[in-house]
Amino acid sequence: MTKKDDLEKRLLKRLDELDNCKDEVNSYKDDLDSWTDSLGELAEIEDAFPVDERSKLRGKTILDVGTDCVKPLYIALKFEPCKIIGIDDDLPVFASDLELQSKLFAKTKISFYGCNFFDKETLKKILEEEEIKKFDFVLVSKTLHHLRTGECVLHERKEHKNHKCRDDEKCCIYKFEEQEIFKRLLELGKRVIVYEWFCPCDEDVDKVRGRGGYFTTTEWKEIFGNLSPQYKVKLVRPQRCDLDRILGKKKEELDKVLRQVDCICFYVQAK
Repeated sequence: MTKKDDLEKRLLKRLDELDNCKDEVNSYKDDLDSWTDSLGELAEIEDAFPVDERSKLRGKTILDVGTDCVKPLYIALKFEPCKIIGIDDDLPVFASDLELQSKLFAKTKISFYGCNFFDKETLKKILEEEEIKKFDFVLVSKTLHHLRTGECVLHERKEHKNHKCRDDEKCCIYKFEEQEIFKRLLELGKRVIVYEWFCPCDEDVDKVRGRGGYFTTTEWKEIFGNLSPQYKVKLVRPQRCDLDRILGKKKEELDKVLRQVDCICFYVQAK
């Protein structure tokens, strides 16, 4: 091997090492973003919890649907509920370590399970194992729009009026069936707390068959209009108010509230 060949080999090796370092740095950045994003999201969500005189949730249980595994830890440290169960069909790699190490410094029992929200049998077994009949709270953070189950509605939007569904359905956005989904959520918990965040720069494509896509203002109005007669629905962000009060006014009032948002938080419970 000539000196030139040896030099080229060493340079290629160094380039590979640099690429590996970049990948490692990017993975650390993703993890850091998860922690900082969750902390900011908790600040938007926390007013939806009815705390006691010590600002705690002692004795309460929480089901975190589509968990990021980080927010439950923040909630545990701040509000000290009795138990938090997080479910997602694709848990972060650090989920088991976080669950294990949380026992060292958190009063709350935190458990994570690989489980899809629509997998009723597995979820039933989890509740039996955790000895919970019904949670006090169900938290659905940045996950509600992924619970679409109806037919594709993308062609109803002006910019996609010529849309044609493909067999793989990845280009589709499905209808959200709020009556069905919230009935199921309220079977699991007494109060359902929903948080949604919007970023127009990001593509939001669900992992399975295109069942994703942020809610449009039209969809929010339809969701709230269908939920309000049956349940108590209260907005927490962007402003705190009873939804019935807004819906009882002119249609433009709700439009005004929804146009303000890059995030929205509300809760739903029985009247």
